[in-house]
This record gives sequence, C-alpha cells and structure tokens, in this order.
Amino acid sequence: MNAAKFFTHPLGIIGASISATLLWGSSYPFIKLSYERLGIGSGDTLEQILFAGYRFTLAGLLILLYMLIRRERLDYQRGSGGMVTTIALLQTVLQYTFFYAGLSKSAGVVGAVIAGTISFFQIVIAHFLYKNDRINGAKGLGLIVGFVGLLVLGLSKHDGNSGLHFSLGEVLLMAATLFNACGNLLSRKASASYSISYINGYQMLLGGIMLCVIAAWNTGLTPFHFDGIALLMLLHLALVSALAFTLWNNVMKYNQVGSVSMYLFLIPVFGVLQSALFLNEPISAAVLGALALVSSGIIIVNRKKKQNALTPTEA
Repeated sequence: MNAAKFFTHPLGIIGASISATLLWGSSYPFIKLSYERLGIGSGDTLEQILFAGYRFTLAGLLILLYMLIRRERLDYQRGSGGMVTTIALLQTVLQYTFFYAGLSKSAGVVGAVIAGTISFFQIVIAHFLYKNDRINGAKGLGLIVGFVGLLVLGLSKHDGNSGLHFSLGEVLLMAATLFNACGNLLSRKASASYSISYINGYQMLLGGIMLCVIAAWNTGLTPFHFDGIALLMLLHLALVSALAFTLWNNVMKYNQVGSVSMYLFLIPVFGVLQSALFLNEPISAAVLGALALVSSGIIIVNRKKKQNALTPTEA
C-alpha cells in the first residue's frame, strides 16, 4: 500500500491523526517538565527559545537521518528554498517562539485547550484559499461554539478578578496556533511538489538553527546542564515534532482540510489528560467547559458528508 492509499483510507486517516494528536498532546507537560529540570523560569524567554532551537534542530536531523536510511533524495531541490524558509519561519520560528513563551506563563491544561483552536484558524484560512472549502452554516455555528469556549477561559477568575480576562500567556498561545495553522496549509501546498520528509526535515533544521541564533547571542549556545532525564525529555520532544508533523502533513496532503480537521480536537483532549497525569494540574470546571465547547465546535464544523480526497495537484 503506497502513501496515497494509506493516508486516504479511513483506518489510515484515523490511525495517523490519533497518533499525531497524541504526540502533540504530550508536548505540553513535557515542555513544562523540561523547564523545571533545566531551571528555565517563566521569564527566561531567550532560554525558552534556545531550548526550542535544540528541539527542532534535533528533530530536523532525525528526519534527514530517516531519509538517508530510506535513500530518499536529500540534495537541494530547485525552487524549494523560498517555500521551506517561509514554512520554517511560520511553523517553527514564529509558532514556537510564541508557544514556548506562552506555555511558560499558562497552565498546561489551559494551553492544551487553546491548541484546539488550530482547527478554526485552518478552516477560516481555507475558506479564502479553496473554492470547495467555504464556510457554511454548520461551519459558522461550530466556529461560534468553539470561540465561546475561549470566552469561558477568559471569563474564569484566573487572578481572582471577575470579568473578561486573558493572560498574556494565553494570548501568546493563540498567536502560536494561528502561525501553526498558516504553516500547515503552506506545507500542504508545498507537498504537491516536494516530499513531506524533505519539507519537514529542512524546515525544522533551518527553523531550529534560527531559534538557536536568536537566543545564543545573549545566553550562549550551552547554558543548560543536561542530565540523563533532561536528555530523554529533549529526545522525546524532538521525536514528537518529527513524527507528528510528518504524520499530520501527510494526512493534510491527501485529504481536504475540512474533512480531517475534526481530529485536531484530540490535541486538547490528550493535552489536558496528560498535563493532569504528569503535572498533577487540577482540571477546573472552566477548563472542562472550555474543552467541551472547543471540541464540540470542531465536531460541528466537520459534521458533513465526506468528500473525495484531493489529489496533491488540487491543493
């Protein structure tokens, strides 16, 4: 079975999507645990960016090693430079600069719920990019329900004060999710001309190096003291990036955006559960309500008749 058949088969879509979202969900507690292990505080923005640089440089190298083992083409492909650089800026540099800074200022469970909004951003952007992916009544209702979920978070008493309130961390996480959605859709377009491994490997390597350069001018390249556990956490996070993005970008490549975005609601579900498990974070009524609304909104958006999968040239 080739890639196209696997990633358009119902079992292939379900298996790849659940695996990708399970991996992404685990990143929330593991990033916070890594911060604690390495002594990275909530205000240590450059150290957070440098750690992200380590993660994505390693993830890119792991993908390129995989390509080497499979004897896939590694050399520069004409015309790919600008596309790879743009994806690296959106999906690695901008997304994770905002993501790491935002997560350090928010609870892992809250960050996981906000991550579920990527589906909404993708659907709104796809409305303007694809003629056969317009926002209809069901999508509009789902978007409203989902964003009500964000208002539930904002109206909860994060600091003991009533009224609408989003912390800086939550705003940064939402910005990261927007950049992620843009990067996903651009990767989908690039996959019509280049392999998923090629795109992910080089954009993560380039983005990781850029993050390291941004931070290292102030922190140096090696300010952390890694022990065995910290190294295993870093390796886990690198594997999360390498595997999850490869799986999800393949799902996006061979299917219509609206037909597969429903699976992204599993990111907040897995993120909340794993944050509660690994970080012993309480799951408040506000978080549960927001999670239920965000998940319901994504399901409503995607409750439509399955359409035929797109070929790469239709992206």
